[in-house]
Amino acid sequence: MRIARFSASGEVSFGIVEGPGEDPADLVVSVATAHPFAPLQLTGEQLPLSSVKLLAPVLPSKVVCIGKNYADHVAEMGGPPPETPVVFLKPSTSVIGPGDVVQLPRNSERVDHEAELGIVIGRLCREVPRERAHDVVLGYTCGNDVTARDHQKADGQWTRGKSHDTFCPLGPWVETELPADVAVRCTVDGELRQDGRTSQLLHDVPSIVEWVTAFMTLLPGDVILTGTPAGVGPLTAGSTVSVSIEGIGTLTNPVGTRS
Repeated sequence: MRIARFSASGEVSFGIVEGPGEDPADLVVSVATAHPFAPLQLTGEQLPLSSVKLLAPVLPSKVVCIGKNYADHVAEMGGPPPETPVVFLKPSTSVIGPGDVVQLPRNSERVDHEAELGIVIGRLCREVPRERAHDVVLGYTCGNDVTARDHQKADGQWTRGKSHDTFCPLGPWVETELPADVAVRCTVDGELRQDGRTSQLLHDVPSIVEWVTAFMTLLPGDVILTGTPAGVGPLTAGSTVSVSIEGIGTLTNPVGTRS
């Protein structure tokens, strides 16, 4: 099931996206009565997906990120693979939705894309064992851990480089069911930059949920980004970046310069 958050006629709602493929011309959204963190009920109203604006599928209180979680990305960045998950945070103010502009800071000379599978948390949880991890997951979405690489290197830690406004595109919706092994790709202006699979994760989804909830309470709508495969590279104003995850869909954002 694909759960979207969208705006139509000045109102923000959740709904279920129905129909084949991703072409908005072939899809409709069945409007829900409320948020998806309780039993989902529908109003009976259906709207063409092409007539609504898709928004970030959730408004997380925090975005928890796992760094260096693909061996090939670890190799391209240098250093050994971590024995335990490397965790950092992106603020809620970095989140944008499909079609929103990734704004490049004027004081950064290198901003990179990082395609990632996002885990969307469905209930308040803490100390979740790996065998129960899927009980607390609402579903999965595409994420782009946009990074000011020069800020990251200059600071010796990751907060500033990862936290600029617009540096966390999410979408296009939440898919509630996903196989353990799916392709994760990124294109810039149609050029394939990243091409990995979630089977290559050093720490898989259940392990990540267990690790994070051992020290942090997660709230409904919080997102965990699971790491990026090799091929991270620069974004330039005027380009278009797309993150595609098999079984979910494609998240596309134009790139501009912050005014």
